[in-house]
Amino acid sequence: MTITLTDFARPRLFPREPRRNTIQDCTPEQFERHLNEVPPLAVLEGYAPFCKLHVHRNWTSTKCLAVPITDDNRHLLRSDYDARTRDELPVLVRWFEGLEPPLANFLIVILYSREQLAKEGTEIDADWGVVGCMYTAEPVETPMAPITIMRNALGVEEGGSGVPLDRDAYLRSVEFWRTHANWRG
Repeated sequence: MTITLTDFARPRLFPREPRRNTIQDCTPEQFERHLNEVPPLAVLEGYAPFCKLHVHRNWTSTKCLAVPITDDNRHLLRSDYDARTRDELPVLVRWFEGLEPPLANFLIVILYSREQLAKEGTEIDADWGVVGCMYTAEPVETPMAPITIMRNALGVEEGGSGVPLDRDAYLRSVEFWRTHANWRG
């Protein structure tokens, strides 16, 4: 099985201007090499048959991305309309600013199959393509954000995957994200 970093994930995980809330102390090439040479601790099923999650112990200084909202940090929450790419419609998102998150214990790499990526207009030479990565304290999936579930249901024309909305998964996502937020730094 071969893995490559997609053009969608590369600028989000390894932006030209380094950010504290992306993967640290690792180049895109080193990251890709690690994924191909070091077996994951676990492989989790993704939200659809074409999606797999590879759990790796964090070998970088990358921090946890989702942080619990508490009375002590609620004042640091911000929100705005944002799009992940130029082609996507902006959606309402929220995040912390000015927060020092803990070191992540795990990097959970989100992989899509070559076939699914081709449906979405991305051709790759590998079997699987990295579309994202979760930085977590526990070796479990962080629920997909509710807006991402909705975007996926809209179809590939709107930046999604075309997977119909799963009401139960959506409600589980809302429960998690009601009490957590990502951070920017």
